[in-house]
Amino acid sequence: MARYRDDIELEAATNRVMMLGAVLLFAMVAVFPLYRLIEPLNRDDAREGQLQALAQAGEQSWSVNCASCHGVSGDGAIGPALNSMQFLQAASDDQIGSLIGVGVPGSQMNPYSQDHGGPLTSEQIKSLVVFIRSWEEDAPDRPDWRAMLGG
Repeated sequence: MARYRDDIELEAATNRVMMLGAVLLFAMVAVFPLYRLIEPLNRDDAREGQLQALAQAGEQSWSVNCASCHGVSGDGAIGPALNSMQFLQAASDDQIGSLIGVGVPGSQMNPYSQDHGGPLTSEQIKSLVVFIRSWEEDAPDRPDWRAMLGG
């Protein structure tokens, strides 16, 4: 601990610390607007990367769990075509996730959520939803999307 010989040295040391604090305060005030401009872009990039990773994982789950009934590209087979403008515009992400997780009573669509006896975790179901949603931009006009080719 520094020992000061008189009040003048103590006052000078106190003034230096206060000046340093003021400089740091002004530096933070100057940098904060720059941070506010850059951070949303970083978040958007991170979100886009996360969605791409989820879509890739969803594509793998799709080929193992869904393609045999809904077609490799979601065009429909035994189950309805999910790659249709009508379905994708009508169903929210929560609804799609619920259909996957809980299934559709009275149909061949069994529950896939582990909570309902299925093989998929909630993260895997989320990845399937992101993958299915990735078709939306180029989804064909399919008013007959509910028609099942094998049923």
